[in-house]
Amino acid sequence: MLAKRIIPCLDVKDGKTVKGVNFVNFRDAGDPVALGRRYSEQGADELVYLDITASHEGRGTFVDLVSRVAANVSIPFTVGGGIHSVADVETLLNAGADKVSINSAAIRQPELIGGISLRFGAQVCVVAIDARFDGKEWICYLNGGRIPTERRLNEWAYEAQERGAGEILFTSMDHDGVKTGFACEALASLSDRLSIPIIASGGAGGKEHFLDVFTVGKADAALAASIFHFNEIPIPELKKYLLDNNVTVRF
Repeated sequence: MLAKRIIPCLDVKDGKTVKGVNFVNFRDAGDPVALGRRYSEQGADELVYLDITASHEGRGTFVDLVSRVAANVSIPFTVGGGIHSVADVETLLNAGADKVSINSAAIRQPELIGGISLRFGAQVCVVAIDARFDGKEWICYLNGGRIPTERRLNEWAYEAQERGAGEILFTSMDHDGVKTGFACEALASLSDRLSIPIIASGGAGGKEHFLDVFTVGKADAALAASIFHFNEIPIPELKKYLLDNNVTVRF
């Protein structure tokens, strides 16, 4: 069995790591380079850096930050926010990123997924999906959760896979920052439908939530932010807990 991955996520705004609840009410969580280095040393499997206002404000992604992260961490990291073209991806990879995450741009121009995959390989292209449950179905959102779309979670994730995505990063907007557990039912449904890895995001509050997301939710990786940023759950402690509960992780 492939090892399950633990991935700290660093949402970056104005050069600082921030964390919100349900995509709003952000607070400062520290220096993104220093945090990344700490997670790398603690045994995180990967990192995700998201420029959370890039798409909304129409800016390009933070190439300088990517270069500084690459010089300070020894694990793979993904960068997202403000990516609109294959050229943007090339710039970020040249700066040191291992993968890119596209969300709004993927929905607006789905052909970008295939363009990235063909040029750099599917493993480079992570399609991120922000979705909210409306009582009947999961609705996909654009621009950091600001704009609802006609897309539905399962059908869009499947299309992204067929267009060449290497992974799906699904964030439940309803669970984001509230620490009550991941959207395991939706994740399990995605896992049953897709053949590519699924990264779960939104809802981590305790070690048991990671156990649930890997067993009930069938996720391949779990992403979290505030519990790591504010040292609520040390990564080595989390990995030992998972290992003790028969979840394969890298130590």
